[in-house]
Amino acid sequence: MTSPTILIADDDPDIVRLLAESFQDEGFLTVEAQNGKEALEKALDPTLSLILLDIMMPEMDGLDVCRKIRNSVNIPILFLSAKDRELDRVIGLEVGADDYILKPFSISELIARVRAHLRRENRYISATKSIHSGTLTINKDTFEVFHHDKRVELSTKEFQILLYMAENANRVLSREQIYNAIWGETEFGDINTVTVHIKNLRSKLEHDKHYIKTVWGIGYKFVGDMQ
Repeated sequence: MTSPTILIADDDPDIVRLLAESFQDEGFLTVEAQNGKEALEKALDPTLSLILLDIMMPEMDGLDVCRKIRNSVNIPILFLSAKDRELDRVIGLEVGADDYILKPFSISELIARVRAHLRRENRYISATKSIHSGTLTINKDTFEVFHHDKRVELSTKEFQILLYMAENANRVLSREQIYNAIWGETEFGDINTVTVHIKNLRSKLEHDKHYIKTVWGIGYKFVGDMQ
């Protein structure tokens, strides 16, 4: 089995070297970049399994890199940043990141998060059939979503949330249930992440919120006749 390959993009060469050595010690392959332009070029490598992106980089920041690659890259993208405002985390998730990790961070925790994202990615990739509801098709084999026969570009987490809700159609799910199902109960993060991703899904699928309903005070419900 081929070892997962991780792109590590950070303008601090010491951080890049530390992370590369740490992941290589754990059996991963690594690709390194030290500015946004270089990260953008290497992020399109089809052999990559996951991307670690610093936000503050020269030539192009991590947010712009993520925006430019998200429509063509479906693998998990994790931001590494010293910017700890809630707004910064929200923006990072809105541009398509799957996780937002604050500096300074524990190397062991970062590796654990990476492994968790890759495990979930593998579980979803191993699924083989499509789900249909009205004009919506969710292909679990190719990670593709079609609405009115047009492909909808979703981030990995957006796809996973949509699939989880569709597989639990017409059942009210709390934000906690969605978060635990997608990110895992043992991960440290902001539950408001769910709200941000639901907002993004609605804007991409249908502005009249036909598929995802808010159940006030409880959570969300996917409404549809699944096939």
